[in-house]
Amino acid sequence: MTPVTPALDVVIVNWNGGALLRACLASLAAAEAALGDALALHVVVVDNASSDGSLEGLARLRHGPAVVANPDNQGFGRACNAGAARGEAAAILFLNPDARVTAEALLGARAALMADEATGIVGAQLLDEAGAVQRACARRPTALSLLGQALLLDRAGLVPSHFMTEWDHADERPVDQVMGAFLMIRRPLFTALGGFDERFFVYYEDVDLCARAWDAGFAVRHLPGIRVRHEGQGTTRAAKAHRLACFLDSQIRYAAKHHGRATALALVGTAFCAQVPLRLVQALARLSVREAGEVLRGAGLLARRLPGLARSSTR
Repeated sequence: MTPVTPALDVVIVNWNGGALLRACLASLAAAEAALGDALALHVVVVDNASSDGSLEGLARLRHGPAVVANPDNQGFGRACNAGAARGEAAAILFLNPDARVTAEALLGARAALMADEATGIVGAQLLDEAGAVQRACARRPTALSLLGQALLLDRAGLVPSHFMTEWDHADERPVDQVMGAFLMIRRPLFTALGGFDERFFVYYEDVDLCARAWDAGFAVRHLPGIRVRHEGQGTTRAAKAHRLACFLDSQIRYAAKHHGRATALALVGTAFCAQVPLRLVQALARLSVREAGEVLRGAGLLARRLPGLARSSTR
């Protein structure tokens, strides 16, 4: 019997996802069974050196995923690129391990992506565990918005917020960015763009990819009819200091790449003179010494990354 050529590659990057990863894979298995020959899937799990036994038993799963076990945590973008390289389907879905999909979501998203040659990326309606819509589509950052948001000016309405929280996400429309938790892209476009920029360890890699897709002449579309459960921060919630350092690092890298060295340097200043002090005040106001310690640890991690950031911003 001739093997069915996959129509969709699904790439899941995991880091200590554990039960979340298994729930995600179970949803994919159920979807694949329901789809039959309507949409053949090829699932790849790229594990970034998990220490929680995430990969235990995956090899025994019937029609289980292909697994890439990295010896260390190589970051989200690099792991995504490695997973995409393991497939050859015309469409690639990057899916977080804290997401759960259905057959209808996979079939509908791929159909919408391939229906219009001008569409390069599509995203789904993300729902939290209570069924509430996560307002996850975002605006393309400008130099002004990056600096204003770092100073919390978006909360006063002086600059726009990054996420489009004022919009209910109920209508289908082009958007600057869809979240990488469920991001489906045409493989030829992904290849032409060189994949994710691996200088972003985590955060802003999806912002950057969507910006480059628009610059290449392809639309990014939000699909409200494609509904996907998404827990959010499922695998990074416990690593607060690391998460803060990675967020600020990637924000500065994005600024350097898209808005120049001066904007990046200004963001370094706001990180240490505004963002970290404000987070510290908030932690202390909540009487959380542990949270305050995580903020200080995050600032220390960022400080140690500054030489690498300076080298990266010159390339």
